Amino acid sequence: MANKEASVAELTDSFRDSTAVLLTEYRGLTVAQLKELRTGIKEDATYAVVKNTLTKIAANAAGISSFDAELVGPSAIAFVHGDPVAVAKSLRAFAKANPQLVVKGGYFDGNPLTASEVNQLADLESREVLLGKLAGAFKASLFGAAYLFQAPLSKTVRTVEALREKQDSAA
Repeated sequence: MANKEASVAELTDSFRDSTAVLLTEYRGLTVAQLKELRTGIKEDATYAVVKNTLTKIAANAAGISSFDAELVGPSAIAFVHGDPVAVAKSLRAFAKANPQLVVKGGYFDGNPLTASEVNQLADLESREVLLGKLAGAFKASLFGAAYLFQAPLSKTVRTVEALREKQDSAA
């Protein structure tokens, strides 16, 4: 009993400390395949095989009730502590190579996710790419502003130069 209470407490802390949680079913995967999956996402998440009853108790204690219906069969959870998009992409890629892995749903930013919403999350670009695009947009707007301020000055210089050439040719 004390062991189960410790497991529930540990799972509750994992739910609370995670930026996102992705629920999967791993029926039919070998230990080697699970190890490969864990290795693939270890930078951004921890992947744990869980007991459904204890997970329901822990999730409800953490304020997540959306997993109650989906905690059926052999379940495993990716507790994301890094980039949720990268973990969703890794899970989708692994599921393509190993169809036994089924993404059931998730929980992100205070909202439950369906399996299709997890796939939509995987379709997003990574945080670094989005930040790069944002930086490029800022840089482009700064160049546009610099051109806007410099254009009247260069036009004035060209006008003065044309007037000077006209005076030189008239003289």
